[in-house]
Amino acid sequence: MVRIVTDSVTGLTAEEARRYDVEVLTLFINRDGVEYVETELDIDEFYSQINTMIDDIPTSSQPSQHAFEEAFERIARDGDELLGIFMSAGLSGTYEGAIRAARSVAARNPGFRFRVIDSTSVSFDEVWPLLRAVAARDAGASLDVCAQECLDGMASTRYLFVPESLAFLRAGGRIGGAAAFLGGLVKILPVLSVRDGFAVTVSKARTRSKAVNAMLTHFKNDIAEHGVKNVMVHYIGDKTEAARWAREVVEPLVGQAVGVRPASPVIGVHVGPAVGIAYECVSRIKGKLTKPDSSYVCSA
Repeated sequence: MVRIVTDSVTGLTAEEARRYDVEVLTLFINRDGVEYVETELDIDEFYSQINTMIDDIPTSSQPSQHAFEEAFERIARDGDELLGIFMSAGLSGTYEGAIRAARSVAARNPGFRFRVIDSTSVSFDEVWPLLRAVAARDAGASLDVCAQECLDGMASTRYLFVPESLAFLRAGGRIGGAAAFLGGLVKILPVLSVRDGFAVTVSKARTRSKAVNAMLTHFKNDIAEHGVKNVMVHYIGDKTEAARWAREVVEPLVGQAVGVRPASPVIGVHVGPAVGIAYECVSRIKGKLTKPDSSYVCSA
């Protein structure tokens, strides 16, 4: 049997993890000397305070090596195979930690087979490829087919987001100091996305409203060319504006219900207040991934 393991940055709820039979390994938030389990946080309560965090931004940490190995060891001892799907290696060491653990478990359990995939993203940009793997597993597909379904799915999703300011990105070193200073000086905000696992700027605007409109234009262009299957609006901070944008702007555009969810706090403390949109298209999106599939998976 193929067993699927992922991380809490997906934002899957406990009920969804049970429904899809996916094991979720949690990351952690460290604030004021206290470590918080991400999967146990009241995210909206946490985000109600995010504007006060800029002078002392919380840090995040990945699952321990012990947590990885304990989960993978259970799978190996049951005689099952592992499909691990984890957040972008360009944003966290979680993927590399999973690889080390899988190799360690394989060394103790001859014949243990695994595929560990760098999803190259986070949030529902990570979830929809995972759900393709879940559907393949539930249909009785092999480990290789399940992994390929995930890889194919990664090429047909996109995540776009607009931060309210560059302060958190600058403080966390996610954007160059000169770029952050210039952006603050002339009121330029980027529309950010993820390409090959790294944050990239796809557009710039002088106000937040114009940046959100530019994000919407990128979204419309993608779905006009590639079709649309699923859409999720993500937010960091106050849910109200994101929910209104989803109802009044995005839903009429796509003609279907659109979910609204907070992004993982692990992402939130690096980006700061923001609104974004993750979506799954019918066909592959040009430029989302630029490397061979083998670049995003470790196998044994």
